[in-house]
Amino acid sequence: MVLGLRENARQFALLVLVNAFVGAMVGVERSVLPLLAAERFGIVSSAALFGFIGAFGIAKALANYAAGDLASRAGRRRVLITGWVLALPVPLILMWAPSWGWVVVANVLLGVSQGLAWSMTVIMKIDLVGPARRGLAMGLNEAAGYGAVALAAAGAAFVAAAYGPARAPFLIALVAALLGLAVSVLWVRDTGEHVRLETSLHPAASGDAPAVTTPAGSLARLVHFTIRSRALLGAHQAGLVNNLNDGVAWALLPLLFAAGGLSLREIGLLAALYPATWGISQIAAGALSDRSAARGGRRAWIAGGMIVQAIALAIFGVAQGAMPWTLAAVLLGLGTAAVYPTLLAEVADAVSAADRAPAVGTYRLWRDLGYVVGALAAGWLADRAGMRAAILATAGVTAMSGAVAALLLPSRAMERTPQVRRAS
Repeated sequence: MVLGLRENARQFALLVLVNAFVGAMVGVERSVLPLLAAERFGIVSSAALFGFIGAFGIAKALANYAAGDLASRAGRRRVLITGWVLALPVPLILMWAPSWGWVVVANVLLGVSQGLAWSMTVIMKIDLVGPARRGLAMGLNEAAGYGAVALAAAGAAFVAAAYGPARAPFLIALVAALLGLAVSVLWVRDTGEHVRLETSLHPAASGDAPAVTTPAGSLARLVHFTIRSRALLGAHQAGLVNNLNDGVAWALLPLLFAAGGLSLREIGLLAALYPATWGISQIAAGALSDRSAARGGRRAWIAGGMIVQAIALAIFGVAQGAMPWTLAAVLLGLGTAAVYPTLLAEVADAVSAADRAPAVGTYRLWRDLGYVVGALAAGWLADRAGMRAAILATAGVTAMSGAVAALLLPSRAMERTPQVRRAS
């Protein structure tokens, strides 16, 4: 057994594929569901529309946290398979939902499924590659996930334009769930032994300090991994705000495009451009952040990425038409790419291998609570002041988060560790 990306290429590639299927599940919703809300269910209130994103966000956030604990207790692979089992009913409910309440229920299931399955692909990839290539590993993981989000969003929009938005687009999600479950059951292997190998060979190398005694009890663990260091605090707030603005983009941008007179296919392409840029760019961003980590930390990538996101949202808030919206979508994708894999790697840098699963779970809890905060605040503001005001307010919050990240995140060089083999 060995730590390393190349040495574990087969299992790593399988986990990349699995995460692509995870991303496809949520991608189907991004271009279709906000428009379907008004057409099929008569939802016109922004606050009511944001309800399905808020339900998704809180379910995913809690599942992320639970996944970190369950990964250590039950094993990574079992948690991954459980996530896929929970995903199977989601597209069926969305196809046949008799009321908007059923859509919210489906999104709760989707959130739990995403929290378990996506968390495991993150943790298992970090387990496989060891300390030196975390940024690249997370770039590849998130590129697969959000690349699939983009493809599924565009595909669902084209299917909806051809066959209607009620049922046909959700067949894409059903196929993704079946394939994801099959790959996870048949070929994915657990990575617990890789964690034990890393811990035994260099217990302090993967974090600022060796593992410390983790408090018993879920609340105590939450507090422990939230305030343990400035690095974790900085990562948590940046992750929360990043998903706050992603939730706003998910719910409001398709409606903004529709109000601007774009066709359903044009809306689908624009809705896909942001996660597509994000997905593709993350591979380079993650790898480059590893070089920065070796020299002085990942802070510049995180703070700078948040500022770029804020600029993109401001363009959405003030501009009109396909051309400036295209530019804004690309900028938003680039800014998110700089932040998303880098924050996961930053959290892994800040703790030991033994603490990795609960620390990543805690970070993902705070990050995905951003969907809930965004759903409540932006939905309320959009109803009272309009979509553009809600988008501009989100831009301001995102810029402030970048400043906070610059203050809290450390400047530190990460120790590089050799890839040491052990007989399997």
